[in-house]
Amino acid sequence: MRPPAHPHTIPGLADAAGVGLRHLHVPDFLAAKQQVGWLEVHAENYLVPGGPRLAQLERLRQEYPISFHSVALSLGAADGVDGEHLARLKALYARFEPAMVSDHLAWTGLSGTHVPDLLPLPLTAETLDIVAGNVARVQDALGRRLLVENPSVYLRFQEDQMEEGEFLAALVACTGCGLLLDLNNLYVSARNRGQDAARLLRHFPGDAVGEIHLAGHASLDVDGATLLIDDHGSAVPDPVWALYDLATRQFGPRPTLVEWDTALPPLPVLLAQAAKADAVRRAASC
Repeated sequence: MRPPAHPHTIPGLADAAGVGLRHLHVPDFLAAKQQVGWLEVHAENYLVPGGPRLAQLERLRQEYPISFHSVALSLGAADGVDGEHLARLKALYARFEPAMVSDHLAWTGLSGTHVPDLLPLPLTAETLDIVAGNVARVQDALGRRLLVENPSVYLRFQEDQMEEGEFLAALVACTGCGLLLDLNNLYVSARNRGQDAARLLRHFPGDAVGEIHLAGHASLDVDGATLLIDDHGSAVPDPVWALYDLATRQFGPRPTLVEWDTALPPLPVLLAQAAKADAVRRAASC
């Protein structure tokens, strides 16, 4: 299956930023309609049949557009995508009919062993063949486009043959997939490897970007050097807002999500971040 072009043409989602739905905030969303464009859900939190979580999500999708973001497809795994996990995701997506579905340019397991992390890949032609085959299998099974996210990385492989944006552009050309451009991940990766995030952004194919993620990160001192950690535990920092302004001017408006996964604030703080994303996007689009 080769999905049609222009993954960002999803009615309504580019008009207002969304937020990641976290269990701490579910009661607030159930109690009253909130001023936010849409909600993104971690798919693996909703794979158990029945129970209150699925019932709550059924209620929320009546009020908000929903997207699903998975973390365990292991698109870079040399032994392929886990068929059972893919089947469970397919059933979940068929039930909730999300506006978008996504996963990461990473591997998370091998030979039946799952690692709870997004592990990096060498950006080579051989890796591209593996990832393209896995993405094609996922899209064939789901019957829809998958958005592939650039993860945070903390090293470069000596074997790398291309920049991440170039690799993802080749993946789009091979499979017709879309991209989930995480600007916090791009900034963290660039800083940790001594690169310029704005320059790297130019390698990403704008027409394929179907969603943008914004988030915060932590800064650690490691043997006198600064290491940025993608922890999604704080407000979006100024350098990431600057990248968002640049990306919007470069690619045009895209569905945008604010992620906040650790040290969760009260919901109004998170919604204020989404409102700021709307303001930045409007200003950049003028």
